[in-house]
Amino acid sequence: MTVTTATGRSLAPDLARGVMLLAIAVAHAPVFVTGTAFGVLDRVAAFLDHLLAHNQARPMFVLMFGYALGQFVYRHQVKGGDWGSLRRLLRRRSRWLIVIGFVHGVLVPLDIIAVYGLTLLMLVPLVRARDSVLCRTTALTLLPAVLVASGPTLLALAGTVDTARAGIMPADLGSHLLSGLQTWPVKTVLGTIDIVPGMMLGTWAARRRLLDEPERHRTPLRRVTLICLSVALAGRLPGALLLSGAWTPPVPWAAVLAHTLTGQAGGIGLAALMGLIATRSRLGPLTAALAALGRRSLTFYLFQSAMFLALFHPFMLAEVTSLLAPGDRRR
Repeated sequence: MTVTTATGRSLAPDLARGVMLLAIAVAHAPVFVTGTAFGVLDRVAAFLDHLLAHNQARPMFVLMFGYALGQFVYRHQVKGGDWGSLRRLLRRRSRWLIVIGFVHGVLVPLDIIAVYGLTLLMLVPLVRARDSVLCRTTALTLLPAVLVASGPTLLALAGTVDTARAGIMPADLGSHLLSGLQTWPVKTVLGTIDIVPGMMLGTWAARRRLLDEPERHRTPLRRVTLICLSVALAGRLPGALLLSGAWTPPVPWAAVLAHTLTGQAGGIGLAALMGLIATRSRLGPLTAALAALGRRSLTFYLFQSAMFLALFHPFMLAEVTSLLAPGDRRR
């Protein structure tokens, strides 16, 4: 029997999305403290972040987007919908994602929603392509995706990017919005290259209902979990040591590329692990909370960004706090 939540939804996809959102939060939070002095505990935290979350949470995010797309197509077909209506629905959704992502990306420079929308708008015909087409597209776009995702780190290693200034945020809202408007188009277009492999693979997995019916796929899910997470751990260790400042490998650029490439495997392995957990787990408080988080993944992703904006940007709560400080009150 398929494990479901109280709402009748399959547990594993929602559980995977909930864990994914927590991993995204762990991966994004350090971006806002770049440039500060790091102690021993900070370096340990940075090492764990680069080993477990950085460039691994995002591939899982993309994979689950593709899986959700496959679920949507499956439900549409079950209801008897035709290709024309499905195409219109997908294009309408993609345009809304671009609009939402534009607003989000201007406010918070970590947007992926518009990237999803633009990629989906361009690749709508592939949602009904043969499995072989999806697999070939995944394979052909994997290397470009790794290069794009690794680009900022590789540029920093080459000295092209000033990492000391990379973490400096505009001190006022106007400068912040202007910066977002200037960088959003390039980030969005380049981001489409990054997400195609995971999107296609997730769509392929949804066709087989690997996470909707994980009890029927325990053996392949076990194999994927073991192989992918082992590859990710081994391949990401040198990069995690490098990026946390603990050790510089003989060929730093190779460590960075391996870190990103095996992060793709790690994202797949984590999703498969959630499928296995869903087959064994009763819906306890933690599982229910994670599934609820994943059930409203877009809402909570935006909420997460709102919290980053409010807590870390100098023109938000920091400015409010200074205005309320006793020494700054006008008499």
